Amino acid sequence: MRRFPTLFVSRSLVFALFLFGSVGTALSQVNPGNAAVADRLSASFAGIAKAVEPAVVSIDTKGKMPDVAAKPAPGSSDDIMDFLRKQIPKRPSYSVGSGFIVDKTGYILTNNHVIEDAARIVVKMSSGEEFVAKVVGADEDTDLAVLKIEAARELPFVKLGDSEKMNVGDWVLAIGSPFGLTRTVTAGIISQVHRETPYGTPFQRFIQTDAAINRGNSGGPLVNMDGDVIGINSQIATSTGDYNGVGFALPSSEARYVYDQIVRNGKVRRGFLGVGLDSVKSEYAAVYGLKDAKGAIVTDVRDPMSAAGRAGLSVGDVIVEFNGEPVENAQDLIKKVSATPPEQSVGVVYLREVGSNLERRNATLRLGERPSVATADDSGRKPLPIDSGKADARPFGLTLVELTPAVATTYKLDGQKGLLVKDLNPESFLADVKTSTGSEALGEGDVIQRINRVSVADTKSFASIVNKLKKGDAVVLHVVAYNPSTRAPQLKIVQFTVQ
Repeated sequence: MRRFPTLFVSRSLVFALFLFGSVGTALSQVNPGNAAVADRLSASFAGIAKAVEPAVVSIDTKGKMPDVAAKPAPGSSDDIMDFLRKQIPKRPSYSVGSGFIVDKTGYILTNNHVIEDAARIVVKMSSGEEFVAKVVGADEDTDLAVLKIEAARELPFVKLGDSEKMNVGDWVLAIGSPFGLTRTVTAGIISQVHRETPYGTPFQRFIQTDAAINRGNSGGPLVNMDGDVIGINSQIATSTGDYNGVGFALPSSEARYVYDQIVRNGKVRRGFLGVGLDSVKSEYAAVYGLKDAKGAIVTDVRDPMSAAGRAGLSVGDVIVEFNGEPVENAQDLIKKVSATPPEQSVGVVYLREVGSNLERRNATLRLGERPSVATADDSGRKPLPIDSGKADARPFGLTLVELTPAVATTYKLDGQKGLLVKDLNPESFLADVKTSTGSEALGEGDVIQRINRVSVADTKSFASIVNKLKKGDAVVLHVVAYNPSTRAPQLKIVQFTVQ
């Protein structure tokens, strides 16, 4: 069962809120115009939230089962710990995040870290509908992912706005599912733009905001007063793990580029020079006699067969133009190169130190493709967390073994008959079935004794029954599990519909 932190409100905070309300009332009495402005702002917030919320989704992910530790040697000191571990069934990890629909056909934008390594992704809409989502593609450089859900109707969606038009001080709203509290709306202003963070990549220059962003807000939209998405909430700066008034959203301009690439190609393809870079600063300009502190200094040519290596660029060269446009600094050059398709031929202008002079030179080069942050497979494409492979041949995704006397003794189920659950594929719909208390209906160590009133003691008969079921059929399992509190087997009834 997923648990969320308990929310506390201190007396001092309550007092502060009441005090603020009193001051607001006093101000409106002094100047009634202030109240009118506040009312208009409140109405704007309410209108934006009402328009955007239907397209904002909560994303629940189920991680893969933890790996089974290596079996200790018989009689070793780890034997007892291994036995105790068997009494605690393995459970997949759960997490919650946010996202938003950007197309009526069901495309969703979210953060890559929300769905990374997920075995099953469930998207929940404000209407109460739930859909299993497929990963279309992901981009680790910007921490973005595109999901797709299939619905029998057109879905509500939001528009990606122009983040370049946003300024410090502009009002914004953050919408998402902090701590799993769906459809939460917070308001704030843009604190800064083009903000770099210690853990960001060259492609993450964030919009900073003081709108409250907490765990679970990841992947949700940051919207402007027109209701357009101008950022994807991605990071927070915090000393506690939660909201400290400093949140970061990836600009929609970058998100749109990533989204278009993934929908078109299944991944993001970026141009690549194959060099290390540093920016020209005022000190460098002064020493080398440059008029302006502009340009990107080549600090490393990593591969002589790279685009830069083939074009003859060397360490110490200063690139001042790329494809006919001036280069401001290293970050600017990275942005320009990555936005250019691989294999495209481009011209660069660079300065090379020759004696006491900097000679201006031209080169034409053919860009390579920027490698992925993570190790790619032979195709050059990083396998996605829930890429569909062969259909699971196991009935309901269950790995079952017959309950021999030795196995029964290990799991404290002496005298019981049936099939022991050794594993449940977290991608199976059965992994989402819960008991009335909200816990997983089946787990390692449970024993299935009957299915739809038929006793089962071998895997072949169980599979035969399951194979005759079709989508929409009702299933009732009689299951025996060891109850740690009573130290005795306990019967539980598992009820579900085949999906």
